[in-house]
Amino acid sequence: MQHVVGIDEAGRGPLAGPVAIGIVSIPSKFDKRFFKNIKDSKKLSASNRELWFESALEARKSGLLDFTVVLISEKVIDKKGISYAINLGIKKGLSTLNVSENHRIFLDGGLRVPERFKYQKTVVKGDEKIPVISLASIMAKVTRDRKMVSLSKKFPKFNFDIHKGYGTKAHIRAIKKYGPKSIHRKSFLTRV
Repeated sequence: MQHVVGIDEAGRGPLAGPVAIGIVSIPSKFDKRFFKNIKDSKKLSASNRELWFESALEARKSGLLDFTVVLISEKVIDKKGISYAINLGIKKGLSTLNVSENHRIFLDGGLRVPERFKYQKTVVKGDEKIPVISLASIMAKVTRDRKMVSLSKKFPKFNFDIHKGYGTKAHIRAIKKYGPKSIHRKSFLTRV
């Protein structure tokens, strides 16, 4: 049976933490009513994103869909660059879900999968237009946000639970006051 796959990332721009790549796979005969009122993760409140995340977990338990979220660390980002990290996450996620070359794959923005996947389409603002990409964006965002909240316990002076590692004024002040920590993307701090 052919599947439809949606791919998006969260955390391309923060100064700290991993980048998250969300991949959602649905059968081509998937009941589209599941996606009623879904939006790009950036246009949903944190509580609504959590509700969608839980709905996807339930749907996976029922065998209705499958998904994975791959986190690629700040160390890989520093060593190889953000594009490399995202592409690595995509490859790992496709392998985890056993996505085959005949699946239809929709990607957000400038994302691509290896050329052997013949039925791929990159859609500008795909996270707003294609529900399976919207769900991938939500899965990536919630997973990454949860990771940053857990890291705020290890690095309490940085308040990662509030800004999730993005370059807010408070985060930049904390970096200047306490110095960068192991969780920071050193290659991104040249802009600070």
